[in-house]
Amino acid sequence: QVQLVESGGGLVQPGGSLKLSCTASGNIGRILSMSWFRQTPGKERDRVASIDSDGEIRYVSSVKGRFTISKDNAKNTVDLQMNSLKPEDTAVYYCHVVSALSPFRFWGQGTQVTVSS
Repeated sequence: QVQLVESGGGLVQPGGSLKLSCTASGNIGRILSMSWFRQTPGKERDRVASIDSDGEIRYVSSVKGRFTISKDNAKNTVDLQMNSLKPEDTAVYYCHVVSALSPFRFWGQGTQVTVSS
């Protein structure tokens, strides 16, 4: 059974930093991409950053220059380093993996990030 386990969320002051980590375990197959999404109450879950199997990286414009996504293929982990955090970054952050193995898409349980003074 595939599991995505996230860690690293918490409360931080504006301008601070947090690092989120996600580890995929189980028979997940060949990973095609790993992403971080975030969601606030009443809104859709939106992609923040993604990294493909060939290393191509994408960011939503609001986090460019502040967030950095990275992965470790050997450990099936994906990290999100978040710097210069703003109150509008407050959300539940979810790890997402696209695999070549059915059911193809996997989600973590979510980790809360709160940016507040």
